[in-house]
Amino acid sequence: MIIPLVAVVLMLVPVLIGGQPSRMASIRLRRSSWIVLALVFQVLVFEALQWPAPVLRVGHVATYAVAAWFLWLNRRVPGMLLVGTGALANGVTITLNGGTLPARISALRTAGLELDPEKYVNSGVLAHPHLWFLGDVFAIPASVPLANVFSIGDVLIVLGAGYASWRICGAWWWRPWNAAAAGHSGPRHATGLPRFAHDL
Repeated sequence: MIIPLVAVVLMLVPVLIGGQPSRMASIRLRRSSWIVLALVFQVLVFEALQWPAPVLRVGHVATYAVAAWFLWLNRRVPGMLLVGTGALANGVTITLNGGTLPARISALRTAGLELDPEKYVNSGVLAHPHLWFLGDVFAIPASVPLANVFSIGDVLIVLGAGYASWRICGAWWWRPWNAAAAGHSGPRHATGLPRFAHDL
């Protein structure tokens, strides 16, 4: 949970350096509903669904395939290269390890996490992990609120989200990204929320 929180904080930094957060509302992302559904399914996989573990593993891997397609369609948006690289690192590692991101046992202990061996988890200790160095090898200590383990891919995703916000919102000393020139601008709704194109 702390990783998404850090991403949100980084995305809010432009407010302090003269950026205009309202610009985010004019960005048009292609197939945005796909990524929303993929994220919802991930939550269901780890929190609600009681399906057989092999089915959940396949579903978990499939969500990364959906995310990859979404990132490719929106590759011209600032930060998507970093986000895509991070997602690719996580996705490939998870796929090669049968649907689980390998975690370093020392990192889990540092974060104070105990895994239920009877429950399918997205991150866990594996006997012979592939690309272990791309797994959850880092940890937020248990003494810190929302302590957890994280990977290099997670770091890249967070940095990409922050960079996207900075480029799109702008700052006192640089111009914001030209969404219209990249084909990613659209009119806002009355609510001020982004207009997502080609969602269905």
